Formats: sequence, C-alpha cells, structure tokens
Amino acid sequence: MFVLLEARGLEKTHHQGDVSLTIFKDISMSLCKGEIVALVGPSGAGKSTLLQMVGLLDKPTSGEVLINGKNASKLNDHSRTLLRRSKIGFVYQFHFLQPEFSALENVMIPQMIADIPADKAKEHARKLLEKMGLGHRLEHRPARLSGGEQQRVAIARALANNPSILLADEPTGNLDPKTSEEVFAMLIDRVRGAGIGALIATHNMDLARKMDRVLIMDQGQLKEA
Repeated sequence: MFVLLEARGLEKTHHQGDVSLTIFKDISMSLCKGEIVALVGPSGAGKSTLLQMVGLLDKPTSGEVLINGKNASKLNDHSRTLLRRSKIGFVYQFHFLQPEFSALENVMIPQMIADIPADKAKEHARKLLEKMGLGHRLEHRPARLSGGEQQRVAIARALANNPSILLADEPTGNLDPKTSEEVFAMLIDRVRGAGIGALIATHNMDLARKMDRVLIMDQGQLKEA
C-alpha cells in the first residue's frame, strides 16, 4: 500500500531554563492510503503533540516527517505551509468555525485561500455539506447549528481541498454519545469514500475498535494495540 504519512524517530522536548521535559522520544509510525488509524492514550500522553508534528503545525526536536514521500523536515516554513494546505485536513475537538460566516462560507474559505475561484469553491462546498446531511443548513451561521452540525461542517471544511491525509483530534469529544456515533459514522464514510488516510485521536475505545488499526501512546512511547 502507498504510504501517505511516515514519522521517523520523532522526539519532542520542551526546555524551560535548566529544566527539560520530554513529551515523547523515538516515535515512528506510518499511515497508508485508505487506512483509518486510531490514536489512543491517557490525557497528557502526547497524542495532540504528535498530531501537530505529523500535521506540520509544529516541528519535532529531532526526527523526520514524510508526507507522500517528501521529507517535510527539510522544508522552510513557507513550503511546509503549502504542503500542509494541499495534502492535510484537520478536524479538532472544538469546531473552530468562523462565527460571522455561514456553513457554506466556512467550507469555501480554505479553498479560496488555495486560490480556487469563488464559484467553484461554492459549488464544491455545497456538495460536501449535502453529503454531510446539511443541504438545508447551508446559510446558517455556526451559532444556529447544533454541536453535531457544527462538527459536520468542520469535517466538510477539512475535506474541502481534497487532502490525501486527514488528522482528527478528539473530533467527537464534545458531543453526546448518540451524536458522537452519528458524526463519527459520517466522518468514516467520507474518509473511506475519498480513499484518503486518517489518523484519529480518541478516548472512545468503542470508536477506536471500528478503525483499521489502533496505536497506543503512553509514557512517551507509541505501540500497536
């Protein structure tokens, strides 16, 4: 299978004066095309930090991150931003939608940042939201959407630029159990439909067991379940 994402020997250490705190060390993992992998572990284990590393939002203290075979560790900040914008979609525990824009506009924004013409961005956003069951909520601003609807808009936004990799950090963590199941099912359906790879951090083991593989982060180490 084609490897979309590879981490090699990642280490993240924070330095404060004479004190050093190592979050994790010698972390290696891979994510293949069409694969959905759960990332589990206790709070504070480093799951979010790892997602930020492989998502090119933060740089590791040492080690390498490869995206579609390209070593992102050797790129400058501008090149990393362009690679992240074109290849990676993010979904967070809190939706982070722009409150002054409609659902449709929120999904258009990342496309327009990537220089997609407004009419094409609008049509693509509409189709994505319809597939998420939100065709009747296109013009609603986030404050008029339920928590589950807001998160579905966030998923559509993450997929707007047709990424090859989706990274999700507790994407259903703020939702009640029933809504969590519904949103997760839609997320998995869209990811599988698009044939992309997904790394999803979650505390919900029932959801984790529905994915293809489970990685456990604990005490600075990453291992297969």
